[in-house]
Amino acid sequence: MFKNIKLLSLFSAIVIAASGCASVAMAPAEQDTKAKSFATSPDKANVYIYRNETMGAAVKLQVSVDGKLIGSTASKSYFFVQLAPGKHTIMSQEDSDKTLDINVVAGKNYFVWQEVKMGMWSPGSKLNLVDDATGKAGVAESGLIEAAK
Repeated sequence: MFKNIKLLSLFSAIVIAASGCASVAMAPAEQDTKAKSFATSPDKANVYIYRNETMGAAVKLQVSVDGKLIGSTASKSYFFVQLAPGKHTIMSQEDSDKTLDINVVAGKNYFVWQEVKMGMWSPGSKLNLVDDATGKAGVAESGLIEAAK
């Protein structure tokens, strides 16, 4: 049975890889450049939610902040949101919801890596709060997504 599960996972990975890349609406280049300056404001925290992997490239994963859908990520893409100080919940939605609670401080940058995980039947994800150097590198190799209005 374990061998069959491995074969199913491998088959899922091949199907996803062969089906092309998912696309999302990208923000204008000027907004991407501005967000990548990592400049902060004294009354808000900057939160970057990014996917810099090519694994699962054919899959879009929805992202919500504090229960509000901000859109979907694709491979090599990120969201930039400014949040008031305090506790916030970021959710990555697929077959089963994955959440990350973060407590943000004004004037700081926070980086959340949306890691794609291969599931038995479909891809999933995991949200990871990462350090500044890791986060800035991941954002730098990704493009800014146009957030839902």
